[in-house]
Amino acid sequence: MTDTATEPGYLFDNHSEHARDQHSFLAAAYDPLTTSRLEETGVGPGWRCLEVGAGGGSVARWLARRVAPGGSVVATDIKPERIDPEPGLEVLRHDVTRDPLPEASFDLIHSRLVLLHLPEREAVLERLVRALKPGGVLQLDEFDITYGPSLLMPDAQAREVYEGFLDAKVRVMERAGADPAWGRRAPEAMRRAGLVDIDPRPHVQQWNAESPGVHLIAHHTRHLREAFLGVGMTDEGLERVRRVLADPSFRSSSCLIYTVQGRRPA
Repeated sequence: MTDTATEPGYLFDNHSEHARDQHSFLAAAYDPLTTSRLEETGVGPGWRCLEVGAGGGSVARWLARRVAPGGSVVATDIKPERIDPEPGLEVLRHDVTRDPLPEASFDLIHSRLVLLHLPEREAVLERLVRALKPGGVLQLDEFDITYGPSLLMPDAQAREVYEGFLDAKVRVMERAGADPAWGRRAPEAMRRAGLVDIDPRPHVQQWNAESPGVHLIAHHTRHLREAFLGVGMTDEGLERVRRVLADPSFRSSSCLIYTVQGRRPA
């Protein structure tokens, strides 16, 4: 057992050798859900949008195509080098926990799987609300990884391996200052921050060995290796997790992901 400690901080470094795969798996697993919900806002030509923590930029590029002609999208990240260009897309190096945002400036703000990692999440939320124009919409897509039951495992030992891995992932996130259940807390936080017409929607998927979400969590056994070792897992244990995830008989529920929309009062 390794006693390596992890310091609080964002787990998924955009400069990591694993970052491109991380962004690719996230886009495959969740872009359809994200963009489907964003469409419901009516986002279209002429809108001014902000994408916070844009990562690989797939949603920001989708928005830029959506608001053309005449609209614009600002995509921010503390390490924005992975965001490919798109007409109408401005890429900005920006730390949302400390750098200012223009107030009352955006028709739509979107952030996916960012605030859950930030100990300052509620202060950041208030900053995002102030950056909305009156009548503007904020959409947060956030996990609750405390839910995600196994449904069908190769055998009892595989179930124990998988569920132990899920428990370890919760500990990894908590040690890094994240809130593993932020998804279910976000709607109330958005109301406290002054938004109205709060509309939280939980989503769940059935996972098998070929699901993009399973490829994502298998990738985490490598991307977050040091963090998993720091909470008591071993390389042998992580390899056992990968074997379970790759088994054709593997079936589980995904964790919950909430897409939550709220509007700044006009």
